[in-house]
Amino acid sequence: MLRTKINDNWQLAKGGTSMMSALQGGLEFETINLPHDAMVHEERTPDTENGTQTGYWPGGLYTYTKKLNVPEAWRDKTAILEFEGVYMTAMVYVNGNLAATNLHGYSNFYVVLDKYLEYGRENEIKVVADNASEKNSRWYSGSGIYRNVNLLIGARIHIPADGVKITTPSVAKDASTVEVATTVKNLTRAKEKITVEVLITHAGVVYGKDVVGVTMYKEAEETVRQTICIEKARLWSPDDPFLYECVVNVYAGKEKLDEVHEPLGIRKLELDAQHGLRINGEQVKLRGTCIHHDNGIIGAATLEKAEERRCRQMKEAGFNSIRSSHHPMSKAMLDACDKYGVLVMDELTDMWTNHKNANDFALHFLDCMDTEIKRMVAKDYNHPCVILYSTGNEIPDMGTERGAQLNRHMCNLIHELDPNRFTTNAINGLLALGPKMGIVIRELMEAQKKQAEASGESGEEGANALNGMMALMTGESGDAVACHPLMTESIAESSEAMDIIGLNYLTGRHVLEKELHPNKTVLGTETFPADIVRLWDIVKNNDHVLGDYTWTGYDYLGEAGCGVFYYDGTQNFAGVYPDRTAYIGDINLIGYRRPISYLREIVFGLRKAPYIAVERVDKYGMPHSLTAWMFKDNVASWTWPGYEGKPANVDVYSEADEVELFLNEKSLGRKPAGEANGFTATYEITYEPGELLAVSYRDGEETGRDVLYTAKDEVQMQVDCEGEVLKADGEDLAFVTVKLTDDKGVENLFAQKEITVTVEGTGTLQGFGNADPRAIGSYDDTTWKTFDGYVMAVVRAGREAGTIKVRFEAEGCESREIEIRVR
Repeated sequence: MLRTKINDNWQLAKGGTSMMSALQGGLEFETINLPHDAMVHEERTPDTENGTQTGYWPGGLYTYTKKLNVPEAWRDKTAILEFEGVYMTAMVYVNGNLAATNLHGYSNFYVVLDKYLEYGRENEIKVVADNASEKNSRWYSGSGIYRNVNLLIGARIHIPADGVKITTPSVAKDASTVEVATTVKNLTRAKEKITVEVLITHAGVVYGKDVVGVTMYKEAEETVRQTICIEKARLWSPDDPFLYECVVNVYAGKEKLDEVHEPLGIRKLELDAQHGLRINGEQVKLRGTCIHHDNGIIGAATLEKAEERRCRQMKEAGFNSIRSSHHPMSKAMLDACDKYGVLVMDELTDMWTNHKNANDFALHFLDCMDTEIKRMVAKDYNHPCVILYSTGNEIPDMGTERGAQLNRHMCNLIHELDPNRFTTNAINGLLALGPKMGIVIRELMEAQKKQAEASGESGEEGANALNGMMALMTGESGDAVACHPLMTESIAESSEAMDIIGLNYLTGRHVLEKELHPNKTVLGTETFPADIVRLWDIVKNNDHVLGDYTWTGYDYLGEAGCGVFYYDGTQNFAGVYPDRTAYIGDINLIGYRRPISYLREIVFGLRKAPYIAVERVDKYGMPHSLTAWMFKDNVASWTWPGYEGKPANVDVYSEADEVELFLNEKSLGRKPAGEANGFTATYEITYEPGELLAVSYRDGEETGRDVLYTAKDEVQMQVDCEGEVLKADGEDLAFVTVKLTDDKGVENLFAQKEITVTVEGTGTLQGFGNADPRAIGSYDDTTWKTFDGYVMAVVRAGREAGTIKVRFEAEGCESREIEIRVR
């Protein structure tokens, strides 16, 4: 089917078009372009029922309408709308007639328009997006039509939506085969002869071609399979994500009836407990991260450039795989992962039959699960980046016989739909234990008490510690829970149904599972970020352990406050306004890497140079909250005015044997580093402005260095623009970052300025803000304070060629202006 985005010139109103609203004068509409997140434009309030789960943004009910010109020529064709994502529930009307409903806010769905259309005139599409029932999502969901809307037009004979399925049955250096299964549909009552042409191309060059003839009987649907051999094909892998394009054309004589373009990555997946995961015959360890679906200061709006930027930044930070926690991934992110070579675990849902929130998807899951699996697999089928599907996240049902049956059903259905990929589930052992958890806790408390008494201690402190969830998930206690016989009993049947045993925060089981299930592979589907040194050692030394997915690689809205360092006695997970972000990402909300990201890169073996991280000198010695998802409150800065002569903790991360730290050219001594020391050497020194230099050594020879300088007192703005030339498509984005520096370009993360932005010309301001997890204000505001020296504006192109002028002003600083071309 011929596909066209219809994202422009929608009308939006808050509320629904009920009889009462009509009697009261109807709704007030404004013109907007999709994708559009209505939630991020709402006012955050401390009394919203969503609380920290959505970062104090409220839900709502929204009505979207669009006029659609329907020509007479469509009478003999079929017209379908695809909604890639509407949150939460959707009712789609065509000319006032209810044409479809959708209950899952994270899946794409299709609406056949034909029976409701009036040809030769203007028609109305109306979508009511209902996210008013709080609470539903456990994180920031967004509201409204937050992903693309596509119009699909099929000729009398056409390829239906998702009608092309591509596999690569054999992959070898000398020759590889590509099989293309094309579904073709005849709308008419006439028999007609057609040809189906398949082209394998790249950059305009045709590498393979096949043409077959097909007789289409009246109102029939046929599947055509064609196999093409590509000699010495360039294979797709995370290290070389080379993409061909598969073009399928349908002809009646010389008349082209349909044309479909699909990405093609030629690659072979293999999985076994002796070799782990292999791609094209080479073992690949998954350097993974979990992500949520929002794009920071623009909310849940799924604009392709934002998804691509986030994907690229995660790849640059050392990740080669992402998990779409906890719902199916957007098509835009899949395209980006294909492009950059990022492997994908696509996840179905966050709940099955047990509610996690009163208004979540558990109410509909049993009725919808097969449909949602089919949608997810159809969406992913042709993307080489997708290697496995997860049937769910932290599902309490997994510890029950019924849950095991459901998991087996879902894994089997996935394999029927897609036999070339693998299945898993992100098991949370504490939830799976259910009522057995009390038995495990009592046993561990008693064991710890006896151990303490034997050593002459009271045992009270340890017993109290075990009362907390964190104690049950970390350290020796966490491993004891993970390996407890009741844990094994609870998750055994569910684990056996899937290809890969996925474990959330059960690192102690990774090696044990080899004994229990010698033919199974294991994956850390969700793990604590600060545990990376221990985790990666297990991954490296066990072929059956495929990799690790940290929580999380990129900061996100909602689940707010779980990683915030509170210095005022506030406890994490306490639900404190104005927390808005989780603040546990390796990369912060506007895309800048935090120190733990560089430590992880070193642990992965991808960075040879050392890295200096300084715990905030202004917070030295102050007690603060801490959860297992937090690392250290540190930054890469040596500018701390007013703290001269005060103590400072400095970490040097390095893969080398030892490091040496210099302050203003004076050596502060050498210390061991490398894997044996957690890749970290720690110095407690006295803050003195100037130059802080770290040098790493292996076998006495220098292997690299890192340096921090103290910025001068005078502050200026430095502007960096990612996207200086945009397409006039109404959706392209530029990311314009302002950072505070001195006149030599040395960053000043300690200074703070209120910065005002203005945008003029052929574009608009999509969002403006910083990475502060506790900031007050809206991303619609045009004035924001810097956080750790940075603030960012996201600028969206219009549909006219021209120039966008972006200007920044701050008191005491020379203003800055840049121009972005739109063409």
